[in-house]
Formats: sequence, structure tokens, C-alpha cells
Amino acid sequence: MFIEGVQCSSSPWWSARSSRLLGGVHGPAGVRGAGRGVGDPRVPGDGPAGEIVSPSEDPQLPQETVVDFYKSMTLFNTMDRILYEFSGRITFYATNFGEEGTHIGSVAALDPTDLVFGQYREAGVLLYRGFPLDLFMAQCYSSADDLGKGRQMPVHYGSKDLNFVTISSTLATQIPQGGGRCRVAIKRASSDRAVICYFGEGRQRGRRHAGLHFSATLECPIIFFCRNNGYAISTPTSEQYRGDGIAGRGAGYGIASIRVDGNDVFAVYNVTKEARRRAVAENRPFLIEAMTYRVGHHSTSDDSSTYRSLDEVSYWEKQDHPIGRLGRYLAARGWWGEEEEQAWRKEAQRRVMEALQKAEEAQAPPRPALHRRVPGGAPAPGEAEGSHVEALEGVQRALPPGALRGVTRATR
Repeated sequence: MFIEGVQCSSSPWWSARSSRLLGGVHGPAGVRGAGRGVGDPRVPGDGPAGEIVSPSEDPQLPQETVVDFYKSMTLFNTMDRILYEFSGRITFYATNFGEEGTHIGSVAALDPTDLVFGQYREAGVLLYRGFPLDLFMAQCYSSADDLGKGRQMPVHYGSKDLNFVTISSTLATQIPQGGGRCRVAIKRASSDRAVICYFGEGRQRGRRHAGLHFSATLECPIIFFCRNNGYAISTPTSEQYRGDGIAGRGAGYGIASIRVDGNDVFAVYNVTKEARRRAVAENRPFLIEAMTYRVGHHSTSDDSSTYRSLDEVSYWEKQDHPIGRLGRYLAARGWWGEEEEQAWRKEAQRRVMEALQKAEEAQAPPRPALHRRVPGGAPAPGEAEGSHVEALEGVQRALPPGALRGVTRATR
């Protein structure tokens, strides 16, 4: 399944069949600048919609599991849509439209104890692991129920209980951190755990190089999972790099790599499961490049209509969406019908709206909480917490009028 060294084009697992399972893709081959050396797994005429292209590689997941995949993806999509609509109340939001298959397919193949380092577009991973809708909303609203007590921007989730490291705004810091954590805490402990580190295909400064290089030389059981969604904010991949995308670079580090159809949840599941098995068994890193498409804007600060056509977005949203492809698979097997669809959509909407309403009514964190559980921030024994608050308020009074307009409630 994975290319080894420079023998990337001759590996039998490096085929469209092994990295694409669900039929129904009719888009152009080689989209978004993917070169010919490795190839894009999405090719025209790959079989009937909802059918498995290569039965020998069907993961044979039970009905309950596949339905759970679908429910997780649609609930996640519903949460995204509603939070985007309410983004004016939370100052910032980044959607995951079109990339749900990369989240659910990958996390389902991991062990719950595996450590996750995300970028800022992996909320579906956390949702599948059981992170409550209430806590998603609390984080975005910076309410008193937020685990981080409002210290982070919206969508910067984290959960110690679910082994999901808190998101950082600084681009690509999770890549060397993931490798370092894997080396120090997991490999030295000789535990049957792995690390997965998500990132985009865009410019990552030198951090991606450092993370991949040291993880390879230190033989860390880590999966580097690249979500190639076609755009780095407004820059398409055709203007981001030359060469064969991200997977083609793995050989230079001595990292086994594969490119997979990120809109095919089963293909993502298969390659991640195999990468995880071998990473733990062989103490080595693996690189997965999941070819997907960012249907939504980069964030609420972006208007993607200024740099791509509506027809382009419409194709990926209506013809090659991971939710639609999985839905057709379920329908073809008689596992999901229109009645179940309508009932679940209403239930998902109700759950999200109830969680959002709870966050709307919640109080902001107490101001002294801003200084707790941070280096040097806790008051010394016997020192009044109010002194920290007074100092903060003094800084705020010194700022020009309107300087704090638009920031989250927790920092006002």
C-alpha cells in the first residue's frame, strides 16, 4: 500500500484501486496540480455510484459502524453550518465542509489512546471520539463551561481525556511537536500507541521539514496526515508547489507514503489502519496525503468567490462530496433510506441548536480564571487574585477607544 524509498510508481499498492474504493467519482483526473509520478486516485469512470470498486479491499465494516460514520459526518456538517451562520456571535469560525471523510475515516482506524495533533480543521476527529456538542459550543463562545476558560480563539479545541492536543494558532507547530512527543512519551515507554499529526498542503515554513526529518531519523511511530484540500487560503495548489504534491516528498525522508482519495471514507480508513499497524510494529513514521476539497471558505475572514468559480465549488459539493458518496453506499445496501435521513437530519439540527442555545445563555468565565493554570499566572500564596484583575483593567483603560472591539468575551 505504501511506497518505499524511490520505488513509488512500481508498488502494487500504489494504485487507484488500493487508494479509492467507493465509486461515483466523475471528475477530471490529475486535479489541482497532482503530478503523474504518483497520480491522483480520483479518476473518471470508476464504477457505479455507491458501489465498491475493488471488493478485495472492502473493509467489510458492519452496518452499525458504517451508519455511525454517516451520522458522525452529517452531525459534524450540521454543526459546521449552524456555527457558521452564528459566526457573528463568536467573532471567528472555520468550517470543514467537504473534508468530513478525512476526519472520520482516519480517526475510526486509530486506537482511542493514540495521541492526536491537529491543525485547525480536524474537529470531526474530536466529535467522533465523543467530544460533546456542549463543549464545542462552549469553546467557540468562550463561556465558563469551556475547558480552556476562554483563553483560545474559537475552533481551537482540545481534550486531555480524548487524547487530542489543544489546537495552536501558530502554523505547523504541531508537526515537530507531534514527532517530539512521539519520541519522548510513547517510544521510550514502549507502549502500543501511535501519534497522528494532521496538516494542510500549504506552506509550512521549515516546521514540516524538521518534523518529518527528525521523526524518520528517530524512528517514531507517527502518522503524518496531509489534508490536500486544494487551497491554502486563496492560493491554489498549482501556485503552491512544483513536483508531485506532498506524498511524493516522503521518499526523500525515507518515509513510506501514499496518496488516497480523501472523499472516500473507506479508502481513508484502510490506509490509516495499515499505517497505524505498521507504525507501531516497526517503529517508523508514515505519510498519508488525502486528496479532498475545501467546499467552504477558508474561514469567516475569507470570501472564496473572489478566487474560484461557483461552478467549481458546486461540482465538489454536489457530485463528489464524501457524505453523498457514503449515503449512496448505504442506500445501495438498504441500510439507510429517506425516512431515516429525514428523521436524523431533524435530530442532528435539534441537538446542535440545543447546545448552541446553552452556550448563548452561559456566563463568561470569571476574570481571575484568566490567570489560573498558566506559567507565572497563579497568585502567590496570600496574594489577592483581584490584583491581577486590576492590573489587566489598568492596561485596558490605557488603550485607545475601540481597541478591544470584536475580541471574544473572555478577553474583554
